[in-house]
Amino acid sequence: MSVKEEEIKNFSSSIGITKHDTPMLDELEHGPWPSFISGIKRLRDQHPEERINKMTNDLLGQLEHSYETRKGYWKGGTVSVYGYGGGIVPRFSEVGDVFPESKEFHTLRVQPPAGNHYTTDILRKLADSWEKCGSGLVTFHGQTGNIMFIGSTTDATQHFFDDINEYGFDLGGAGPCVRTAMSCVGAGRCEMSNINEQKAHRLLVNNFTDDVHRPALPYKFKFKVSGCPNDCMNSIERADMSIIGTWRDDMKVDQHEVQEFIKLKGRKYVIDNVVTRCPTNAISVNDDNTFEIDNKNCVRCMHCLNVMPKALSPGDDRGASILMGGKRTLKIGDLMGTVIVPFMKLESQEDWDKLVELAEDTIDFWAENALEHERCGEMIERIGLVNFLDGIGVDVDPNMVATPRESSYVRLDDWDQEAIKWYEKKKANTWKHLKN
Repeated sequence: MSVKEEEIKNFSSSIGITKHDTPMLDELEHGPWPSFISGIKRLRDQHPEERINKMTNDLLGQLEHSYETRKGYWKGGTVSVYGYGGGIVPRFSEVGDVFPESKEFHTLRVQPPAGNHYTTDILRKLADSWEKCGSGLVTFHGQTGNIMFIGSTTDATQHFFDDINEYGFDLGGAGPCVRTAMSCVGAGRCEMSNINEQKAHRLLVNNFTDDVHRPALPYKFKFKVSGCPNDCMNSIERADMSIIGTWRDDMKVDQHEVQEFIKLKGRKYVIDNVVTRCPTNAISVNDDNTFEIDNKNCVRCMHCLNVMPKALSPGDDRGASILMGGKRTLKIGDLMGTVIVPFMKLESQEDWDKLVELAEDTIDFWAENALEHERCGEMIERIGLVNFLDGIGVDVDPNMVATPRESSYVRLDDWDQEAIKWYEKKKANTWKHLKN
């Protein structure tokens, strides 16, 4: 036995813990990747708080028991803080008589700051609050968008909420409600940003706070905001309303940097790794090692910009594409978001008001027409896209696509007529804008 193991054994004995045998869980610590089991064991063996030692010890015992029997022993219930109906995921153990220290192991979902911008001071405050009230287990952030504080008793949930509320944090969503929004780090660190991601995030969350905390919707509704088509927030796949930054003028090209990159990497490398990987063949290399970009065929896949960020960058006419209906598997399998607004400027107060208004109209229509436990995308599939667009007051636009470069919402057999109507509408809107 090593010195470290001897210290841990003596520590466990001093606080009266009989550690559960976990041969099956121990196997999860083998291999090249860090194991969550090792993290829980550290809390059991090394944390100075006896309550946490005992809680995590019984957690490991129950988990080992689940592995042995191939059954789960957590059941739900109702746990909340004063005035809130969501934000806490209740977990009561069905084998709490055998593992009493973890018989209540609730998860609290806490909203992160927009763009996940933290200070070390705030992180320490959150950790200190959780050590007073919970198990010490925390995860950042997962697809829910929340900071997940895992493992608290019913009595402690209110104390934890009161504590974090003092320095500005709030519970996130759980249940049939507007869920915690997510936004990428955006312009704070990324040169690909096309919109104010954090403002979009905060506007939407603040406007729907009541729908976050008091579940009264058919199911969950998620906002995610990505500053560019790289979509680091995975919004197109996971958000009922996805805001993705883009641009509609020409990509900016620094030809000197293009030449320097080719000089550094070689012409063959650039052709193999940039030019030929353009999905629409919109890039070509000139004899003088400059780029020629067919911007009309650029689909904003972002590959070339990611490989050559000094040479290539988004255009100046920036805004966002709004997509609806993305979700993971439930009733009808995975759905990608469908383009509802091909391009929206997000600069003036009027622009931001339009974004919030679109979100309000969408949630109201979905809340009135969705079946129980039905996501927005599933409702669209059931009632049809035309009915959905009519319900939220959005006109059909030939730039709307469900599958890029393939399927338009308008009937292609009347393409000429639809195109004429769209250009007339665009012209009218331009004149209206100029008059104002």
